[in-house]
Amino acid sequence: MESNKAAIEVKHLTKRVADATGELSILNGIDFTAQAGQTLAIVGASGSGKSTLLGILAGLDTPTEGKVLLDGVDIFDLTEDGRAQFRKENLGFVFQSFQLLMHLNALENVMLPLELRGDKQARAKAEKMLEHVGLASRLRHYPKFLSGGEQQRVALARAFVTEPPLLFADEPTGSLDATTGEAIINLMFTLNRERGSTLVLVTHDLSIAARCGRVLTISAGHLRSDTVNV
Repeated sequence: MESNKAAIEVKHLTKRVADATGELSILNGIDFTAQAGQTLAIVGASGSGKSTLLGILAGLDTPTEGKVLLDGVDIFDLTEDGRAQFRKENLGFVFQSFQLLMHLNALENVMLPLELRGDKQARAKAEKMLEHVGLASRLRHYPKFLSGGEQQRVALARAFVTEPPLLFADEPTGSLDATTGEAIINLMFTLNRERGSTLVLVTHDLSIAARCGRVLTISAGHLRSDTVNV
């Protein structure tokens, strides 16, 4: 459920990089605010800048200009170590390519963010979360023995297990077939509703975007539209 509290404030966000022609503008003066508990889709053609925007929101990339405030914290006023600590305490991230650690089994992958926090209940919480996403029988399996859909379920469990107030997902169904992708999206929205986090989702699939409360359309690095879904 949404609140009146701003979970994300983006102010004149700009990203430029050097290329063979001199300088390439990836993002140009992006401004928006998202309330706590909101579900927000970022859509646009390939190369539009949407994944770069998500990476900057998560503090995984840095802007050339502008500010990003997450729960009132200007993350680029923090040191790199400070941003890493902030992410550990406040963010969950789901990647298209799963980003599981191949030398860890499913349970160990989900336990990891809890262990990094020093959570004494890491094993019990991870087991419960994996059971919740339908993988109770796959706890000891390594990623190479899991299907793509199962790997993404592990990734969802890992993202949600710390109950982060902010969740970012970058094309979470991009590596999956349509049927498996739909199941993963259903699970992600269910988990998000249960935990009340703010969800920001990058997708090229407009049917997925339509399930979010709000849609930002990015084109050539500019915010072209900001639509509220009814």
